[in-house]
Parts: sequence; structure tokens; C-alpha cells
Amino acid sequence: MARTLKRSAAFAALARALMAGARGGPSLGARVAALPRMIKASARGEYDGGLRLALMTAAAAYVVSPVDLVPEMFLAVLGLVDDAVMVTWLAGSVLAETERFLEWEARRASVIPGSVLS
Repeated sequence: MARTLKRSAAFAALARALMAGARGGPSLGARVAALPRMIKASARGEYDGGLRLALMTAAAAYVVSPVDLVPEMFLAVLGLVDDAVMVTWLAGSVLAETERFLEWEARRASVIPGSVLS
């Protein structure tokens, strides 16, 4: 059940992101440009997206890998369906995570560094 919810959330994020340009959300270009910054911030431990980035990297490796759980050669349509589902999940996840990262960056920019005095 939890996997289905995560999958539907990724698909919903993909649909939202594709329609966001018309509604004033982050453009696809802004999201793509945020990817390197998101990776750097995660690597430095500033942003908590490390596990999600690892899952997205594994999904990308699965899609481009010649080794497949459902091989296209023997199960033509089913072999392509698992790749299509993975690509759709990956696109939705990348779009959702970049939107989350851009919101994090905006909140972070509004914080004044310093220490709290009591």
C-alpha cells in the first residue's frame, strides 16, 4: 500500500510540474538548473535529500542498464512497460524533489545567519 502511495505521489508531482509553467510554479528549466545545486547541498549534508537522490540514481541506472528484471527480448510489451513505469516515476520524483529543494532554498535565503541570545 505504501509503495502505491509513493508511486501515485510521483505521478501526481509529474502532472503538477508539467502544468506548473502555466500556473506560475517553477519552470522546467529552473528545476533542471537546481539539480547540481541540490546534489552539492546533499553531498555537504546541508539538504536532507541524500536517500531520495540515491533512489533516483538507482532508478536511472536501472533504465539505462542492459540488465533488466523483465527483459524486452522475451516479453516485448511487458518488458517495455516496466521501463516506462520506471521512467515516469523517475521524472515525477525528480520534479517533486527539485520543487522541494527550490522551496528549501527560498526558506534558507530568508534566514539571517547568527546565534540566538537568551
